[in-house]
Amino acid sequence: MPYQLSLLDKSPVRAGDSAVTALANTVNLARRAEELGYRRFWVAEHHGTTELASSAPEVLVSWILANTSRIRVGSGGVMLQHYSPYKVAETFNLLSSLAPGRVDLGIGKTPGGLPNATQALQVYRAEKPDFAAQLAALTTYLDEAVRVGRDPARPVAGPQPPVSAERFLLGASPDSARLAAQQGWHFVFAGHLNGDPENLRLSLETFRAESGGKSAILALAVLASTDAARAAEQVADLKVFKVFLDNGQSVSLGRREQAEEFARQAGAKSFRIEERKPSILHGTPETIHAELADLSARYGIEEFILEPPAVSADERLASIELLARQPLSAAA
Repeated sequence: MPYQLSLLDKSPVRAGDSAVTALANTVNLARRAEELGYRRFWVAEHHGTTELASSAPEVLVSWILANTSRIRVGSGGVMLQHYSPYKVAETFNLLSSLAPGRVDLGIGKTPGGLPNATQALQVYRAEKPDFAAQLAALTTYLDEAVRVGRDPARPVAGPQPPVSAERFLLGASPDSARLAAQQGWHFVFAGHLNGDPENLRLSLETFRAESGGKSAILALAVLASTDAARAAEQVADLKVFKVFLDNGQSVSLGRREQAEEFARQAGAKSFRIEERKPSILHGTPETIHAELADLSARYGIEEFILEPPAVSADERLASIELLARQPLSAAA
């Protein structure tokens, strides 16, 4: 079946570069994605790290909107646990008023940083918020901003956009899929973070069953090259380190030192770290599209959000060019 392609970028800061360079690379990638016909371009939210430059996706979204003209731009995603749902609704209603019909609001559940960064973000919170309740409140504020005859006693998250931001819940479990369906949000399965096939199947089937037959979006880490061996070489040294804490929490991080620091900041008395290979689909554009086509047919996927890994800016550009050159005439 045909499918569409979109992109997610985390603004990686490579050794010897600066955040200024990383953010400029993200904007260049977005411009090229628009030229190539990608459907969406999303940016991430990460805190307390010098290796990723996108700490405020709503700010970066506004800059990319100003530097493009057609492609949809959004967050992949805003980490809602840190913020007031009312303020998030205001921010994305403002963005939707600046660029009507081009804004996506992707919401994530994870903290997007180490415990000290999370504590700094939530320093004025009396207690940890309930995510489902936050999402419900955000949904209400977004709906009421464009509803005629709304309750005048309720605060309105203005301005009132002509078209609301399209809504996506990011997750990697059947529970997240169920919550998205219950709240009327699109669901994006984070396959670039959790590549377990059975979890993928259960999550996608849950969303389809509980949303009345809607198709989820699948996010994947992908790197294309004209030479399959070169693509394998580019991703060979990439690793993730999953730390398991004594309280049952587990988090994947890019370096062993980060995993150890996460455990220290979390106050864990004991922990263990597993070194793993990240789940990155790599190869020639033909082999990658064969895999995407198989996933599309197997699970009814109509759109993939592809994340280029943290290779050089030129290699990331080359990858999205190779992937777009072949499919977007036939698949879009």
